[in-house]
Amino acid sequence: QRVLLLVASDVDALCACKILQALFQCDHVQYTLVPVSGWQELETAFLEHKDQFKYFVFINCGANVDLLEILQPEEDTFFFVCDSHRPINVVNVYNETQIKLLVKQEDDLDVPAYDDIFRDEEDEEEDSENESDGSEPSDKRRRFEEVFMEVKLFFSSFRREILFDYEQYEYHGTSSAMVMFDLAWIMSKDLNDMLWWAIVGLTDQWVQDKITQMKYVTDIGILQRHVSRHNHRNEDEENSLSIDCMRIAFEYDLRLALYQHWSLYESLCNTSYTSANLKLWSVQGQKRLQEFLADMGLPLKQVKQKFNAMDIALKENLREMIEESANKFGMKDLRVQTFSIHFGFKNKFLASDIVYATASLMESIEKEGPETTNFIKALDSLSRGNLDKLHQGLDLAKKQLRAIQQTVASCICTNLVISQGPFLYCSLMEGTPDVKLFSKPVSLCLLSKYLLKSFVCSTKNKRCKLLPLVMAAPMDVEQGTVIMVGIPPETESSDKKNFFGRAFEKAADSTNSRTLHNHFDMSIIELKTEDRSKFLDALISLLS
Repeated sequence: QRVLLLVASDVDALCACKILQALFQCDHVQYTLVPVSGWQELETAFLEHKDQFKYFVFINCGANVDLLEILQPEEDTFFFVCDSHRPINVVNVYNETQIKLLVKQEDDLDVPAYDDIFRDEEDEEEDSENESDGSEPSDKRRRFEEVFMEVKLFFSSFRREILFDYEQYEYHGTSSAMVMFDLAWIMSKDLNDMLWWAIVGLTDQWVQDKITQMKYVTDIGILQRHVSRHNHRNEDEENSLSIDCMRIAFEYDLRLALYQHWSLYESLCNTSYTSANLKLWSVQGQKRLQEFLADMGLPLKQVKQKFNAMDIALKENLREMIEESANKFGMKDLRVQTFSIHFGFKNKFLASDIVYATASLMESIEKEGPETTNFIKALDSLSRGNLDKLHQGLDLAKKQLRAIQQTVASCICTNLVISQGPFLYCSLMEGTPDVKLFSKPVSLCLLSKYLLKSFVCSTKNKRCKLLPLVMAAPMDVEQGTVIMVGIPPETESSDKKNFFGRAFEKAADSTNSRTLHNHFDMSIIELKTEDRSKFLDALISLLS
């Protein structure tokens, strides 16, 4: 039996896909891989392939809508869904026959009870028929029917309320790559490569700010045990020193983007954490950066050259030096628990390096052939045989991080972030540098999160520090559309739950705005430019 794999366009999905491909190879399962970037592509792919395939696997797509209603599959079609999007649609949870959800047992889905949402209407009709089979006086029957309708109304409003509470917020569960790795581990087929992909999948969730710090640390702990087990297992093997081996190690490393493949100076300037805390868009901030470097006692010449070429004596205690100075400058979380990988003797990468590189390849705006080319390139960059693709991705990622940082600086310096009451709003104009890059969802989300962090550090207004952000960028100039994303407030205790998905739907419905809810993340929509102002007005009144 052939299987059709439908894979979303994010790094976690690519990693889960790599693990599943390796498992399929072990068991000689034939499959076809189709990348899908939104609901439209998913429906098209299903319609094209539904006659040849009976088994469909969805990776990071499909959980949060009623699949049976949207795709109308035949009775002998089976869907396996591995998706970190929450909440999972209730029909998918309670459909035992055609939909199989791949979820970790300890993940609490908070699903409402079956009887609260699916009271069988047939039972109710039977009840009413049994009670009123014509032998009673008509007054009695009328009274019964009135009571019966009241109960029915009460139940339907009760059901609506329960579903509203359940579906109100969008958030993310365990990374799909970790779920797939668990599957491999249970089957005793977990290889070192698979473990690395699981690590990259989790790191993607952390880099994209999809999960809480608590969840990240917990999952890192789980993976750390697997890493110890694998390293222990590999110690006996002879290839532990050979040139083509790979070693995974737990690191307590700096959260500076790509610093081992860049210069320390560039990395400090283009990492959102350091850039926001030092306020690098201002003259004062640039002075603080110089003071910070002086405090560490690092010569500018060393800091501005490639990290690989830095003086070895300086590199030895670099992390401790940077951490000590960072604490004085109010950056207490500059080190983070993560993993690194060594390929052979000279190639060392942190998990976050891979995330940035792969995401940049996937959303590259350099036109080269069909749409799927980027997806295939990004997927290939995750294999250890393709270091040249990975390095290409790292170069693209540096460009992207620079573009994000420059855009953040210009938005803050020209006061483009405005408070709309219940949320902050920022819109990029056509003609802004690098604006084409931000028509892509992952890049726009990353920019929005960096911008909100920086804005919270720069504003004196206490109320604005607690607000979420809605950001818009031109999508397609010819068709006159913008892409819009909503992100939750940037607070220490944030649970990363996002209410914009439902709010966007309601605002669009109430104003008849021409919107396209095509993304697997409900909080990203496309919208006709001329409908933007009425849509925003509706959103403001809805959230006020």
